[in-house]
Amino acid sequence: MSITPTARSGRDTSDTPAAPSGPDHGPSLLAVLDAVDRVPGAAALRARSYELLGVAPGVRLLDVGCGGGLAVTEAGALGAFAAGVDRDEEMIAAARRRHLGRAFAVADATALPHEDGAWDAYRADKVLHELPDPGAALAEARRVLAPGGRAVLIGQDWDTCVLDAEDGALTRTIVHARADLVAGPRVARRFRGLLLDHGFVEVTVEVSTAVLTDARLLPLATGLAEAAARTGAVTPEQAAAWTADQAARAAADRFFLAIPVFTASGTRAP
Repeated sequence: MSITPTARSGRDTSDTPAAPSGPDHGPSLLAVLDAVDRVPGAAALRARSYELLGVAPGVRLLDVGCGGGLAVTEAGALGAFAAGVDRDEEMIAAARRRHLGRAFAVADATALPHEDGAWDAYRADKVLHELPDPGAALAEARRVLAPGGRAVLIGQDWDTCVLDAEDGALTRTIVHARADLVAGPRVARRFRGLLLDHGFVEVTVEVSTAVLTDARLLPLATGLAEAAARTGAVTPEQAAAWTADQAARAAADRFFLAIPVFTASGTRAP
């Protein structure tokens, strides 16, 4: 996998995402997040988020939906006072085991246990698509940020997974059916609007592409078909045929999955 920049919007006056992760929490999701964190390009994407946030010694950074806690430790290594929250107790337990001495707490993105203006930087990576009300999370982001604080949102667009497959129509059905199982499959398209709507200025959006060709990542594709079959959008026979096509491509080193990853940033207005 590589993550390649493909486009960038301008400032707030312009007209203008990260590989997939599942909506269910637990050890399986943690394993997926670990794999995503290790792929070529993922570290650079995280580093870009720290740059956009102005992470430096003394900066107070809150990583919302922190998962296993990697970003908290990386930001801390840059001198920031970094803390992570996640609504999943198992994620927080794993983060505490892995990153001793770092601050982690169980909390929901829409009800953060922090005082107004407590943080200089707010980061939410692969989080908002899981929320039925992402606007509530942005309202909380604005509340806990000090005036002039920075927010960065990172996320994939579930409706625009691009797969090389024999049956294009069936592939579109599978992708859209899987996307519809997510609370906010298209929320990444709304990042700019959400930031603007909740009191952020100097809003920018950057677009990268997560390109996956490693055969070991085949389950990320076949899981789409399994989910689509469970919803009844495709028959078990269609799902099996599509999965067999993907498996054959992986065996022949022809597996291809690409996903747009959006990184939006903004400054909390006074």
